[in-house]
Parts: sequence; structure tokens; C-alpha cells
Amino acid sequence: MRLKTFEFFDPPSLAYVLDLLGRFEGRGKLIAGGTDLLVQMKNHLLAPEKVINLMRVPELKGLEEKSGELRIGALVSHGQMEDAPVLKGGWEILSEAARKVGSVQIRHRGTLGGNLCNASPSADMAPPLLVLGAEVNLAGARGGRRIPLESFFLGPGNTAIQPDEVLVEVFVPEAPPHSRGAFLKLGRRKSLDLALVSVAVLLTLDEDGVTCRRARIALGGVAPTPLRAKQTEKALEGQRLDGPGMRRAGQVAADECQPISDIRASAIYRREMVRVLTERAIKKCLGLPIPPTGI
Repeated sequence: MRLKTFEFFDPPSLAYVLDLLGRFEGRGKLIAGGTDLLVQMKNHLLAPEKVINLMRVPELKGLEEKSGELRIGALVSHGQMEDAPVLKGGWEILSEAARKVGSVQIRHRGTLGGNLCNASPSADMAPPLLVLGAEVNLAGARGGRRIPLESFFLGPGNTAIQPDEVLVEVFVPEAPPHSRGAFLKLGRRKSLDLALVSVAVLLTLDEDGVTCRRARIALGGVAPTPLRAKQTEKALEGQRLDGPGMRRAGQVAADECQPISDIRASAIYRREMVRVLTERAIKKCLGLPIPPTGI
């Protein structure tokens, strides 16, 4: 399908990008990997007058750890995150999620910033970042601001970014000692599919290895935005992670989510899969065997 005519800009710096956004007053769209925007433009869901390329902006690049905090530039691709050595220092759940994004081609083209800014309820990278307590740094003509990722998503396709702002980077704190994470994604196919349901779990265990000191759980695809399952977290904290405890947590998560029925799955099915995946993700954190699950 033919694209409608637009003007293309290729700025070499963040300052230049912000200047363009200020001049265009909402008539411009930012593009990086283009795996979402180009599809929307081809389907005539979007027809921006101006398209601003971000791929040459150095301030949006880089993946490094400093003083116990991970910094991920908005232009870092999922492919870069799949096997990044720096993520082996407590952020392995991000590599696990990155491996489940689309195809090899999509993972090497699509960026973390694009995945978050598209604000899909089933965005693969959102749940693991939520359980890790990530924050996003936004830059605009009036200065920068750093906000929790939990406050970033406002609804499907809607974020806290203002028309004159750019997502520059994501900051991720180091997980507490004795923490273990897991990410599970369920699709209609074994690969190349959006999540019907996804679950990220990060557990911090006591020295006995079976009592939960701290729990962070996030769900994708079952609410208008990626969702922190805070009631489920409370149900786990201070509890022994035995069979009944894990089953109870799965049921609390199923009751806590807000799925809808659509062409891809019913709300009833999604709720049941939240129960199943939450229980399995907890088991995976504990090193217990689980059946082959999802993508």
C-alpha cells in the first residue's frame, strides 16, 4: 500500500530533534526502527506531514551499567539486549523478554524506545521493566524529567510523553540480593506473535530459599496498559512458596487483571492463562520444572 507524501528529517543531535518538534507543533512523528510506525502509515492509520529520524542521535544510544544502575538508550534494539553481557549482572529477565520479541529481523530493527512508546497493552518489554522498577528519562524544550515507567503508560497507544518530548533512555535499578526473575509469554503461535498474555515475576527470597521476602509481578495483554499486580505481590510477600501458595497467587492475579474479549482470545481464556502463567513463572523463579509454555 502506498504511503502518503511526507517530509523526512535526519537530525544528528537531540537538540536538533527537540527544535524540530517545537517548530512542527504536533505535526511530526518520530521514527527509529519503524516496525510499528511504518505499518500504521502503510495502512493509512497515521499520515504524518513530517517524519523525524532518530537513528543518528548519539544521546539515545548506549547500554551500560554504572554504580549499580543500568542505563538503556532508547535506540538500543531488542537484538542488542538478547545476549548483552551487562544484563547478566541481575537483569537477565530483560534478555529473556527481548528474545521473545517478533522475529530475528524485528529484534534487530525494533528499539526499546519504540516498544515502550507504542504503548501496546501487550508490549513485551514492559512487564519485565515494571517488575525491575524502571524509570524513563524524557527530554523536551523545557528540560528533562525522569518518571517511573508505571506512570508512563496511560492507555492503549497513549503515554505521558508530551508532543515536544523524546524518550531518551531507561534507567533500571539493580535487583535486591537473592532475587530471581522469570518472563513467560503466551501467543497463538510458537513464534512471531503478539502476547495474548505475558507475565513477569521478580522474587526476592529469604535465606531459606523458599520464603518470599519481596515480590514484583507485572502482566501484559490483560488490561488497557501493562499492569503491576500489586494484590498478588501482597499475597506472596512473607509467605512460604509451596504448592498451595503458588496456586493462590495465580488465582489472585487472575482476579486482579482486566482482560477483554477480542478476535484473538476471550476474556475468560486470558484470565485463566494469567492464573496458569503466574503460577508457572513463580515455579521457574524457584528453579522448579514447568511444562513447555508459550513462545
